[in-house]
Amino acid sequence: MASKGKALVGVLSLQGDFREHIEKLESLGAQTLDVRRASDLAGIDALILPGGESTAVAIIESSHAAHGIFDEIRSMGESGLPIWGTCMGSILLAKNIEGSKQGRIGLMDITVRRNAFGPQRFSAETPLQIPALGALPFPGVFIRAPILTAVGEGVEVLGRVEQGTVMAREKNLLATVFHPEVVDDARVHEYFLSMIQF
Repeated sequence: MASKGKALVGVLSLQGDFREHIEKLESLGAQTLDVRRASDLAGIDALILPGGESTAVAIIESSHAAHGIFDEIRSMGESGLPIWGTCMGSILLAKNIEGSKQGRIGLMDITVRRNAFGPQRFSAETPLQIPALGALPFPGVFIRAPILTAVGEGVEVLGRVEQGTVMAREKNLLATVFHPEVVDDARVHEYFLSMIQF
């Protein structure tokens, strides 16, 4: 575990844009750790599930090297570990994925629709009003992004667009369907770091 005041944040590094998250966290003074197997989770203060390909990660998770990591993440999340899923990571966090039985961690009481904004050629940047981050709009980058179509009673909606919810929190769990790690604005990472209790 990190020393007081300097969090040790694990970033699931099986596939996807984990390096961008690591660079953003380190620019904010956090310590980081690549998480590739269940044993890497020991001692972390928080965990990020980055964007990528959710079906690919679910397949990797069932391989010998990473087998059991979803179970360990689920257990740690149930015990209060702050976990943030971005894009693909929000799909892995969701209890419900529309029209899919793919492997998932299934911690957060949200329903996700995959590829809600269409294929990659429809990727876009949209200014998002997220009051928890302040008055200035946040540059939301959507790349084959999902959308949260429903949230449970205990889930706080932090940001919405016409299609549905784009940012939500349930206690120690945070989900964003956009990619805060690829823009210069660090406010979502700062928000997540503020969720860590020492």
